[in-house]
Amino acid sequence: MDDKTEQRTKEKFMRAALARARKGLARGEVPVGAVLVYEGRIVGSGYNRRTETQMASSHAEMYAIDRACRKLHSWRLNDCDLYVTLEPCPMCMGAALNARVRKVYFGAYEQKGRSMTEELAKSNLLNHTVEVEGGVLEEQCSQLLSGFFRALRNRPQEE
Repeated sequence: MDDKTEQRTKEKFMRAALARARKGLARGEVPVGAVLVYEGRIVGSGYNRRTETQMASSHAEMYAIDRACRKLHSWRLNDCDLYVTLEPCPMCMGAALNARVRKVYFGAYEQKGRSMTEELAKSNLLNHTVEVEGGVLEEQCSQLLSGFFRALRNRPQEE
């Protein structure tokens, strides 16, 4: 695959993750979306649902990984790539490592520097390492998140 084709492919799947993030945004969730890709097809997707479920683990990546495992009838996702609009947290990177995901692409960088993405990806904690590439459609991903948090800060306080 040449560089232009590879870039178009990454952007195509990140746009799909952005669509999931917007679905979460419409439900009042932090707009993070994820898709899991196998052989050029989306086999799992999700968006944040922590507010809806009141569960700390209801992250976009967790839903995408779980759905892909069910669809492929395997917990091993060796030939799969994960696209997520925000740099994954340690829990989600742990899930990607556990599932043996081949590569994680993300859009926006975690601004507070708490993700440990690179360290976990290369750690070989579970006898597996994950390739990571950040900054795919970074501006679009960042704008969606920034807009959500700006609106949250400007919302009138409830009494």
